[in-house]
Amino acid sequence: QVHVLESGGGSVQAGGSLRLSCAASGYTYSGTYMGWFHQAPGKEREVVATIYTRTGGTYYADSVKGRFTISRDNGKNTVYLQMSSLKPEDTGMYYCAAGAFFSIRPRDYRDWGQGTQVTVSS
Repeated sequence: QVHVLESGGGSVQAGGSLRLSCAASGYTYSGTYMGWFHQAPGKEREVVATIYTRTGGTYYADSVKGRFTISRDNGKNTVYLQMSSLKPEDTGMYYCAAGAFFSIRPRDYRDWGQGTQVTVSS
């Protein structure tokens, strides 16, 4: 299994930027799919972006295309989410998760971090 720990959340004004980090550990990291998920208050958890650690292949939700970038540093076993042009609707908890195959469904991810809070004010 892969264990994950998120960091980098905070409060920012609309139009600003934040960089989230997800430190991962585990023997399977090199062939793992990592995902960032967003959960707004009172809403379901939804995928933001995914990355395949072996190839760097990425997926983005339509709502964040052109604004967010997911990347990984395999030497550090760390996945990043660079968030730019932030909007108030981006507010909520951001979770990092590890899974065995490509998916945009939270239920397909096995290992989850505790989450980090992002607040975007207008």
